[in-house]
Amino acid sequence: MTNQSKYLNKKIYIAGHTGMVGSAITDELKKRGYQNLVLKNYPGLDLIRQEQVEKFFESEKPEIVIVAAAKVGGILANNTYRAEFIYDNLMIEANIIHHAHKSGVEKLIFLGSSCIYPKLAQQPLKEEYLLSDYLEFTNEPYAIAKIAGIKLCENYFRQYCSNFYSVMPTNLYGPNDNFDLQTSHVLPAFIRKFYEAKVKNENEVVIWGTGKPLREFLYVEDLADAILFLMENINAEDLYEKGITHLNIGTGKDISIDGLANMILEIVGYKGSINHDMSKPDGTPRKLLDVSRINSLGWKYKTELRDGIVETYNWFLKNLKVRS
Repeated sequence: MTNQSKYLNKKIYIAGHTGMVGSAITDELKKRGYQNLVLKNYPGLDLIRQEQVEKFFESEKPEIVIVAAAKVGGILANNTYRAEFIYDNLMIEANIIHHAHKSGVEKLIFLGSSCIYPKLAQQPLKEEYLLSDYLEFTNEPYAIAKIAGIKLCENYFRQYCSNFYSVMPTNLYGPNDNFDLQTSHVLPAFIRKFYEAKVKNENEVVIWGTGKPLREFLYVEDLADAILFLMENINAEDLYEKGITHLNIGTGKDISIDGLANMILEIVGYKGSINHDMSKPDGTPRKLLDVSRINSLGWKYKTELRDGIVETYNWFLKNLKVRS
């Protein structure tokens, strides 16, 4: 099932095209022959500022918009920069979605995050569990912003019939990830920690919490494949008319934080030990997405976790200089 020819010449804007997710989507579009991409640099374009976003849409008039722009980070960044995480993400998504509507964008896909689901929701996480209970405190501001983005898309459809809808990827990793230990997610942070410990010949690596929480990880190139599949084949009415506000994207498999740490330890070749800082939080006990809906539409992930980590580690070695 494909409608690629229908979209091949459409003018496509990937908000956040220089980040890990946006660059993967951009690369996948180019591989498949999409050439009408809005990729020039706009040094004055701040997506948080409404007037700048309005001018951009008036000038460029994209036909397809993929919203991969966001302020993101791991548990430390989420819990430390709580005001920035809610404000920046609310402004980015509201400005893009509103001005996409005003300029007549034909289709918009908004990327959220699996942290939108309640902390203690039944596993695996079905789309309908949204807003059914309390959120995890450490990432509540980011989650609320992403939930607002879902509801913006839904209600621009309900009021204006805008062809806007949302997808909820699980934890992502891959080339162009953020490996900064203060702001990164757990998987790239582990790659950096174990690599640095290896080159410095340190005896141990300390990780947060008990190591027992379970997490699901999706290779970013698989996400890009999913976004193109949805862009070419699925419209907003296909979801909303069935009572679905968004689609989960993931593997349907998870691993403990300890299991992930040991897998990365082995791939990096670190010979020391792993110890736990029990004073630090675990976060949500488990976050496994139910991906039965997107699977039933015809899409499924391709890259197994170990293979994806090897690719990511190789990219890290080629592109980042870490001093011993």
